[in-house]
Amino acid sequence: MAKVPPPRPSVKSIGAKSPAVETTESKRGFRRKLVGTVKSNKMDKTVTVEVIRQTLDEKYKKYLTSRARYKAHDEKNEYLPGDRVEIQEHRPLSKNKRWIVTRLIARSADIEGLQLKDEVLGVQA
Repeated sequence: MAKVPPPRPSVKSIGAKSPAVETTESKRGFRRKLVGTVKSNKMDKTVTVEVIRQTLDEKYKKYLTSRARYKAHDEKNEYLPGDRVEIQEHRPLSKNKRWIVTRLIARSADIEGLQLKDEVLGVQA
């Protein structure tokens, strides 16, 4: 007697989900988020963000510091060098730009100090 394979599901039922259940994350997939420091904002609508990581060396049990620089999209040109920001993966926006700035974590202390000094002196920007 020949073995009969089980019936195959139809193409329509394979990935079928109701639209109400589907979330934006499931549509786009998981997107990484990193926290780093803005190093440059000289480009239009683009900032360079440096992310510093510390990893433990398995043999010597010492922490090694590694850095990576990412170009991220800044729509309003509002982030300045020294700002701590969160960046998130995004579709390619240009040759090297695959991240967007999602939020500001902390302003640079230098920038805040200059603004306070200007307020005390009465200088208007």
